[in-house]
Amino acid sequence: DNANFKKALASIQEFSSVRLIPVQLPWGEKQAFQGVIDLLTMKAYKGDGKTVVEIPAEYRSEAEEARTALIEAAAEGEDALLEKYLETGELSPEEIIRGLKAVVRNVSFAPVFVAAGAAEIGIIPLLDAIVNLMPSPAEIPAPVAQGKDGEEKLPASDAGPLAVYVWKTTADPFVGKLTYFRVYSGVVNSDTRVWNQTKGVEERFGTVAVMRGKETFPMKVIHAGDLGVVPKLAETSTGNTLCDKAHPLVLPEPEYPGALYQVAISPKTQADSTKISPTLTRLCEEDKTLSWHMEPATGQTILQGMGEQHIDVALRRAETKFQVNLIASEPRIPYREAITRKGQAMYRHKKQTGGAGQFGEVHLRIEPLAEGDFEFVNDVFGGAISSSYMPAIEKGIRNVMAEGILAGYPISGVKVSVYDGKEHPVDSKPIAFEIAGREAFKLAFMDAGPVLNEPIMDVEIIVPEANMGDVLGDLNTRRARVQGMNSERGHSIVKAFVPLSEMLRYTTQLRSMTGGRGFFRMKFDHYEMVPPHIAQEIIARAQKEKKEE
Repeated sequence: DNANFKKALASIQEFSSVRLIPVQLPWGEKQAFQGVIDLLTMKAYKGDGKTVVEIPAEYRSEAEEARTALIEAAAEGEDALLEKYLETGELSPEEIIRGLKAVVRNVSFAPVFVAAGAAEIGIIPLLDAIVNLMPSPAEIPAPVAQGKDGEEKLPASDAGPLAVYVWKTTADPFVGKLTYFRVYSGVVNSDTRVWNQTKGVEERFGTVAVMRGKETFPMKVIHAGDLGVVPKLAETSTGNTLCDKAHPLVLPEPEYPGALYQVAISPKTQADSTKISPTLTRLCEEDKTLSWHMEPATGQTILQGMGEQHIDVALRRAETKFQVNLIASEPRIPYREAITRKGQAMYRHKKQTGGAGQFGEVHLRIEPLAEGDFEFVNDVFGGAISSSYMPAIEKGIRNVMAEGILAGYPISGVKVSVYDGKEHPVDSKPIAFEIAGREAFKLAFMDAGPVLNEPIMDVEIIVPEANMGDVLGDLNTRRARVQGMNSERGHSIVKAFVPLSEMLRYTTQLRSMTGGRGFFRMKFDHYEMVPPHIAQEIIARAQKEKKEE
């Protein structure tokens, strides 16, 4: 209902450094859209493209003007065409396609088509144009693979060395794992063995096939340049290169965008809990922009993707494809606890019962550690504590560091020095020194200016210049530190350090602020101290949860 061809074209041109050239115009707008006006043949294609009529009179002048622009663009493709156009002012449809093919291939123009997929309007002319204008695998520059002796060019030839790139993997509930691949060089036969160079394993290919929609058509051979599919490969996943073991090759993998949106995943029922790991692994195999991990700081299973809708679709796939029901919730931030100065403490653990008792006394100092998470030093002289008890003391300290003291988050960046203590000839046991070490560390930690540290993300935001003020104002409310700003093709780029806690739902908020035209990238950069007033809230919330438990 809101489709506007000219407005859509102008907004894409704002983003694109390549000039756009319409090859078709819409026949009618919004509800009245009924077909496409093809500027190559100067005919109007009604509905499904099978009914061809003359261009209606009201669109004639607009079509002729657009055709002139199209011919001028095509003439730039070849010197001979440009000369003919300057002499005669006209080119034949075949010459226009030849010229367009050249300008599309050297990326000086991008052709623009008109279609409505659900209404099946404009699909056939679009498919014809793809065949006519887009280069075939034999016409593109030869891709470069990494071979045994360096880089190797791979023109699309059946006679070349085998080089197959796996570009997609899906899990089909009926067929099992389906591996989609493209043959860059050589041929792939059914019932053969190939070498997975990425994983270093041999795979057995069963029947190879080509896909059309959801249908598969078995083939004996898949040729260079073609796409195929093979079921039930054991080890191969998206991004792998398959080749001959005697002629190893690795094709370059694309760089996938980093995750922008996180959710904590939990099972809906007890039966679902055992299937979480394999299901998430299979979802991430199918879609390389998804990833998952266990967050040790919070004990949560985290699924990461490009946005809320992306994650929703993945969870629906888990339900329909793998019959696993998963619940998504907002993840807890993986804070870390740390110290800001030196501290020391001692603790004596003494327990007397009917039989043998327990006794251990530990004196220790702690200080911030610039490099690394933990360092343990035995500075006891004169045998006050025998060295055989040191592993027990260290174990007690490590246990406390894993569970945290302030708010239940892991402790990092601490050097511990045990410098004195006492032991009993009968009652001292490793467990006594483990407890004494643990409690002494807790006391020393509270004496050493404890703080909470939070993850800080390196963020780059690209928005239309008109939205710049709103975005900067919003960043100020998120405790952001802006590092720099510049402009590029009508867009503003802001670089900033922002706490992760302020970026959890930023995809949705940026979309609403910029009408869907802003986007951002972010990656983890470093940990930094949480401001005291926010830290107090986090600690109070953690203590309340602990009491409730």
